[in-house]
Amino acid sequence: MLIIFTSQCINKIKHTTPPLLILLMWWAIWFIFVFQGEKIEDIPKEVLMDCAHLVKANSIQGCKMNNVNVVYTPWSNLKKTADMDVGQIGFHRQKDVKIVTVEKKVNEILNRLEKTKMERFPDLEAEKEHRDHEERNEKKAQIQEMKRREKEEVKRKREVDELRSYSSLMKVENMSSNQVHSSYSL
Repeated sequence: MLIIFTSQCINKIKHTTPPLLILLMWWAIWFIFVFQGEKIEDIPKEVLMDCAHLVKANSIQGCKMNNVNVVYTPWSNLKKTADMDVGQIGFHRQKDVKIVTVEKKVNEILNRLEKTKMERFPDLEAEKEHRDHEERNEKKAQIQEMKRREKEEVKRKREVDELRSYSSLMKVENMSSNQVHSSYSL
């Protein structure tokens, strides 16, 4: 199940894609899908606080406590092994782990987010294949553009080299011998 929340602070940021904060709920773990080309450091603080409040509110123990630390990291940094309990995860690189502290529950944030809540059951595999296909096409277009530029550069260099060479001046029809001109008198 995919749960989608629209964060008000994302509307302030200009994007070509719809301003959605997409969260996938799995236990008390939420996954944020950022826009293509963005890094985890590019996520606005307001969005992180919205997500942290959602994590705190959906945690069995965390919703009863104050000063809850919410950990976030890129998905590639998550480490799951067979000997771990259900819902337990580890991290490959500890330096990629970031922490946000939620002091106490703010009902205004949760109510605002709950108003925008949408549940969907998408075909994530098809969406991933579609995204990968678009990325491959984008890379192909970049490679074709680079090859076109290289061809233009080679053509331009050839023209410059031809202008610098004397090959256009040294044609047989433009040549004459000194003997022909020796009949002229000075």
